[in-house]
Amino acid sequence: MTKARINPGVCGFVANVEAHSDDGLEVKLIVKSGCESVVKMFKELGDVVDSYEVCLAKPGKGPFYEYASENFPAHCGCPIIPGIVKTIEAECKLALPRNVSIEFID
Repeated sequence: MTKARINPGVCGFVANVEAHSDDGLEVKLIVKSGCESVVKMFKELGDVVDSYEVCLAKPGKGPFYEYASENFPAHCGCPIIPGIVKTIEAECKLALPRNVSIEFID
């Protein structure tokens, strides 16, 4: 199981993600977030996804981004979806589990 904590910044809606896969293809996700849009996305899409469909899509494509483009409020800079994708990549050995960050520099 791979776990991640995604802090999106000023909104404060931290997401805790757990990804588990036995075969590197089908992934069961547990996503806990204070963001109603994220919670609703997983209620509607379900908690089991195809790692290749999610992780090997072109940037901004795939089921999470397609759902978000239709249902999320206008906030394209939210790091929650990329964080979930990175967690799936690490669990399914599609990428190494390395931390990512965005730092604002004065």
